[in-house]
Amino acid sequence: MTEVKFDALCIGNAICDVFAHVEEDFLVRENLVKGSMRLIDTEEAVRLFDKMGQTVRISGGSAGNTAAGIASLGGNPAYFGKVAQDELGDSYSHDMNGTGVYFNTPRLIDGNPTARSMILITPDGERTMNTYLGACVEFGTSDVDETVVAASAVTYMEGYLWDPEEAKKAFLKAADVAHANGRKVAITLSDSFCVDRYRSEFQALLTDKVVDLMFANEHELKALYETGDLDTAIAAARDSGALTALTLGENGAMAFDRNETVKVSAREVDNVVDLTGAGDLFASGFLFGLARDYKLSDAAELGCLCAANVISHVGARPEKPLKNVAAQGGFEV
Repeated sequence: MTEVKFDALCIGNAICDVFAHVEEDFLVRENLVKGSMRLIDTEEAVRLFDKMGQTVRISGGSAGNTAAGIASLGGNPAYFGKVAQDELGDSYSHDMNGTGVYFNTPRLIDGNPTARSMILITPDGERTMNTYLGACVEFGTSDVDETVVAASAVTYMEGYLWDPEEAKKAFLKAADVAHANGRKVAITLSDSFCVDRYRSEFQALLTDKVVDLMFANEHELKALYETGDLDTAIAAARDSGALTALTLGENGAMAFDRNETVKVSAREVDNVVDLTGAGDLFASGFLFGLARDYKLSDAAELGCLCAANVISHVGARPEKPLKNVAAQGGFEV
């Protein structure tokens, strides 16, 4: 059997976050609704990008954030995601590898540009988001490096990737390789709208044992089992046979399967600045703990610690090494 080299392989939409500070008049000239989020096409993405002026770029995407968090803990993560052979693709690749994430997915040649979320920040701090999916939706089976999957303790995928048919096939291929090598497979439900689109398929992934571990928040779990009662949703998830890591916001988190249930409190945060990335970084801590054979309660505790850290500043990436944060919190990493 292949030796474990990576704590987790994260698979997701490779989206470059592009931030720019703009005046209110910029939004007016561009006919943008302040505080909104919209999906845009290639032509609009190129046009708006050219008008943004000075920008700050950070490699983003939910699974990418999780991988970066694992690296910040001192772990060894890998990442699969599709970017194009262009300037933003260069930035994305350089940024991911620079954080300590192994990222070597083949670039898209002669296709759509690298995906980007163009985030316009007005003087009052409000964010207006323009998202172009571009190259990231071209991820497919040929991008699955089986040697990386085999060497990863857990393969973790965004539910968002269930939209493109080829990405769905890629995940199922990766899951087969992972299980053939005695590894675990995980999915995050991503959001309740994603769950609404693929409810029966997500449920089947659990009951058919394609997925061993599910990440969800309260709204997503209720949507998965079409109930307004959290206890009912928890019971249904437990009956699926999979391990569930459930985030509960200020009420902390739970982790449970048919044999065990743990609940941990949220870490105190003096000043909640930006909730972006809380779920992604919870997954970082939990996956790291799982790969390092932590007790279930300790993995959940570490997840809450990572989530608390990221919501104390702007952005979905750690600003200081989570390894140091964890050590101060009593974890041996």
